[in-house]
Amino acid sequence: MLIVAVLPSILFPPKKTAVKQPGGHAAGDTSATPPAAPAAAESVSARPPDRAAAAVPAETVWVASPLYRLGFSTRGGALVSAELVDYRSFAPADSGRAVQLVPHGQPLLTYSRAEGADTTALAEWSLTPSAREVHVGPDGATLTFTGGAGGARLTLEYRFFPAEYRFGVRGRMEGFGPAGATLLLGLGDGLRSVEADSLDDFRHYAVVTKATKTQSTAFQSLKPGERKILDGPFEWAGTKSKYFFIAALAVEEGQPRFGAGIAVGGPRTASSSSLFGRSQLATRTSVALTLPVPPAGDFTYDLFVGPLEYRRLAQLGHDLDDANPYGGFLRPIIQPVSVLVVNILIWMHDRLSLAYGWVLIIFGVLVRGLLWPLNQRAMESSIRMQAVAPLLKQVQDRYKNEPERLQREMMRLYKEHNVNPVGGCLPMLLPMPVLFALFFVFANTIEFRGVPFLWLPDLSRADPYYIIPIVMGLSMFVLSKVGQIGVPPNPQAKTMLYFMPGFMTLLFLRFASGLNLYYAVSNIFSIPQQYLIAMRRLREQGKKT
Repeated sequence: MLIVAVLPSILFPPKKTAVKQPGGHAAGDTSATPPAAPAAAESVSARPPDRAAAAVPAETVWVASPLYRLGFSTRGGALVSAELVDYRSFAPADSGRAVQLVPHGQPLLTYSRAEGADTTALAEWSLTPSAREVHVGPDGATLTFTGGAGGARLTLEYRFFPAEYRFGVRGRMEGFGPAGATLLLGLGDGLRSVEADSLDDFRHYAVVTKATKTQSTAFQSLKPGERKILDGPFEWAGTKSKYFFIAALAVEEGQPRFGAGIAVGGPRTASSSSLFGRSQLATRTSVALTLPVPPAGDFTYDLFVGPLEYRRLAQLGHDLDDANPYGGFLRPIIQPVSVLVVNILIWMHDRLSLAYGWVLIIFGVLVRGLLWPLNQRAMESSIRMQAVAPLLKQVQDRYKNEPERLQREMMRLYKEHNVNPVGGCLPMLLPMPVLFALFFVFANTIEFRGVPFLWLPDLSRADPYYIIPIVMGLSMFVLSKVGQIGVPPNPQAKTMLYFMPGFMTLLFLRFASGLNLYYAVSNIFSIPQQYLIAMRRLREQGKKT
């Protein structure tokens, strides 16, 4: 297990993010970057785009749809509020309210304009909105901000689509000068934590980007005070928490991509205790993007502000669903199984109109039912193996000093008695990818967030009464106990009979209750088959005696 867990990360280490040197070039990187991007990136890394000063009065324009309620400030057109009406916060400070993604006083969307060494903080400009309140209907809606200073003028148009968390941004900068420039797009310094376990939420905070492939830079991987420029250009880039996501998208054909990269400022941290002592978790990291602006001054991109919902992100394409990967360093193996499991569970929930708890129970029974023939064959192989054991012992004693002869004789015995020495392993291994996949599914899939079942308040969190993990451990013990009926006494097997259920119970105590529910059901449904096989084993032994 240690080899499987550690070896892949040693053999296939994650690609390190290139760190830009002064002048905007990554160490060892010779790829071309868009015009004006290096200087702009250095300017961003020096400090994030200016935020609005509290002394300047500003109004908030509200945009409401069935999915969200967004607030845009007349100061720079910044996004100062983002409520998702279909999701409830579990954070102690605002438990039960709609999820609010914008941290207090820290906008998630600000603008600056960089030209050479000069930066204009557009976030300080006072803009005039086209409406004081906007409702997004079946045909969508549009909100426009206009304003200027010193002969320069800025226009921002937000176009909202029905039943989508994505909206379009179109802008124009006029009167700043004849040359092209770079738009500095500030994405704040992380989303607001809305989970009951904020430390667990902070562990999932990351900057996610898509160039040729999707990459993630975890907040906690950054040292305090560290700043990086991540290599672009990007199709999209954003920040995520455990269940929510904000990303700027430049995915249309021919649309300028986000330039030199993302500037990530050193994080603020929170303390976390564990068996290995106290550690620091990053909670805030300032993030800014660069976007080349042609001489005409027009720029365009889309913004996604919403849940990390796999199906919704997959429909948008461009690998946006990879913003919430499953499996960690085991991702190549776990991701396909996790996606399949998620789609099956959601399909069963939608088609059967059942609570997810009952879906998990049915799914556990189905998996064991599908594996029933394989288990039967494995158990029969085990009985044959047990029958041939005395003959194997004789061969081993006879040819213990002749390894090659011993191997030939053992293979002859296996063939004569139709025994496969590894035949009992496959059915034990096949359920493991599903179990591992469910572990990551419950840790990352928003569909299970806050879903209650019976006494369980949330299938994605641990059972507060520890009932399910104890039931899981007891079912594992009974399954093992029944499996040893008719088996010759073995001190090691007896030790494992008590050790493994106890160990697994302790291990699963803090795991998601939905995962424990699935595992317990799987074990319980396996007991009848294990009993039938044990009775057959006793009958075989009775015939021999």
